[in-house]
Amino acid sequence: MVDLATRIGTLTLANPVMPASGTFGPELAQVFDLDRLGALVTKSVTPEFRAGNPLPRLCETEAGVLNSIGIPGKGLDHFIAQAMPEWRRFRAPLVVSLSAPTVASFADCAARLAATPGVAAIEANISCPNLEEDGRAFAMHPEPAAAATAAMRRAAPGMPLWVKLSPNTGDIAAVARAVEEAGADAVVVANTILGLAIDVETARPKLGSGMGGFSGPAFKPVALRLVWQCAQAVRIPVIGVGGIATGEDAVEFLMAGASAVQVGTASFVSPTAMLSVIEALEKFCARKGIARVAELTGAALPRAWREAAE
Repeated sequence: MVDLATRIGTLTLANPVMPASGTFGPELAQVFDLDRLGALVTKSVTPEFRAGNPLPRLCETEAGVLNSIGIPGKGLDHFIAQAMPEWRRFRAPLVVSLSAPTVASFADCAARLAATPGVAAIEANISCPNLEEDGRAFAMHPEPAAAATAAMRRAAPGMPLWVKLSPNTGDIAAVARAVEEAGADAVVVANTILGLAIDVETARPKLGSGMGGFSGPAFKPVALRLVWQCAQAVRIPVIGVGGIATGEDAVEFLMAGASAVQVGTASFVSPTAMLSVIEALEKFCARKGIARVAELTGAALPRAWREAAE
């Protein structure tokens, strides 16, 4: 039998497959047993109520999806009081995605989540605009990314802290190293990449806010490259996300250096996609005589080539 257990810092998951933030909710429990997943990841929670971006917020492209949702939500107070009781029904570790506009706000929210029973880890979505840097995302540069991470680490010293990075930066490896040094327990690589679609009949963008985040199959080679780069830049675990729809996709990300993977857009096409990925991972390992799925992590990195040649 293949051992699918995966360790992310101090947190042990039953398997390395989980949802990507914003593509999953507890209502999927009506479709399959959510406790079969390695972890559960919420949509991003913000400090206060957010109405979200103008409609339309979603459009399909040739090989993926563009979205400009804008993180609508009722705020952290509502999440803790109303949403957490529902999430506590499940045994799988709960990872709460957190988005905030300032360093101080990230720290305050992290402290509150760390004190909330049932929260197993925080996934800090630092790809959101930083109001202290003229709206530029924290994850665009090492310094603001490290500042937000360090503030959360001080505010929630015992809470597992995963930091979600952005592909919309010139040097994601430098940002990954910065958040590692600031206290992150893992990096999630990566959020969506900016894209645009235009309606030629109206000469207007297809999304109400203009640009949006691109995800889906066509993004996979880019996301895989980002995981490859970050895995060679940091010592903490890397969680890969971007275009993963099959077990083979997941194997690629693990071989590129990821310790776990997140499935997003594929769940819109097939709500049970994550289960298919778990089952295919197990079958792949059994076929290759691999006893532990963790053995796949980093198998395709240059250092693995060198070790195999020695």
